[in-house]
Amino acid sequence: MVATQSLSNLKEEQKGDVLILRISGRLDTLSSPVAEKKIFDAINNGHYKLLIDLSGVTYLSSAGMRMFLSTTKKLKTLSGKMVLSGMAPNVMDVLKISGFDHILQLYKVEEEALRYF
Repeated sequence: MVATQSLSNLKEEQKGDVLILRISGRLDTLSSPVAEKKIFDAINNGHYKLLIDLSGVTYLSSAGMRMFLSTTKKLKTLSGKMVLSGMAPNVMDVLKISGFDHILQLYKVEEEALRYF
């Protein structure tokens, strides 16, 4: 039941050739597989430029971070790109402490992230 609820917390928006996925709530062991499936469905449908808006994410676990790594790896094989934007300070701290700020493209605001593409 929680996984179904998590799915409603991921919204899509298209800006040019960039697909923006807005995630809200917790990105943890229960919600990450649901979000990953939705992201991989988008990639399989030809969306290779992804902006993940995390401004609504209140908690990020290692499962959420693994999801970002698997998405990055998949996109790399397709010459695609993924960027993250809008992280709350606590989510940014988790990404920095784990060293993900050196692996992933992180931007404070969506406009900066869109310029990356």
